[in-house]
Amino acid sequence: MAFESNIITFIGNLTDDPDLRFTQSGAPVASFRVASNRRYTDRSGNQQEETTFLNVNCWRDLAENAAESLSKGDRVVVIGRVRVRSYENREGQTVWTTEIEADEIAPSLRWARASVQRSSGPSAAAATGGSASPPPPSDDDVPF
Repeated sequence: MAFESNIITFIGNLTDDPDLRFTQSGAPVASFRVASNRRYTDRSGNQQEETTFLNVNCWRDLAENAAESLSKGDRVVVIGRVRVRSYENREGQTVWTTEIEADEIAPSLRWARASVQRSSGPSAAAATGGSASPPPPSDDDVPF
């Protein structure tokens, strides 16, 4: 197994409820945006704040669980792979976007409490030694 260096852990708050959709082949995909604030002192001694927004995509059971469990304002920990892609907008310009293809999503317990409820779908089988979920669909099957 090769070492994968394209892993990111991103912590922040959901800016909206997750949007759950289905591909033409029926695979669930959820997407949402996470905002993370960073406060720092500049060279002049003034307090500054910058916000980073990243779009997050997740597939299959993870998508359905995220859509059912998370809502706007929730603080989450997202672990996944950075994905940079481009598309052409309505004006014909190429737009580049950076996203996280999530492998794991969890509520942050820094300022909240959560209760865990196991699902009975294919993810539960994988956790008990069954087969793992297949990789995300190809770009041809992505609904965005």
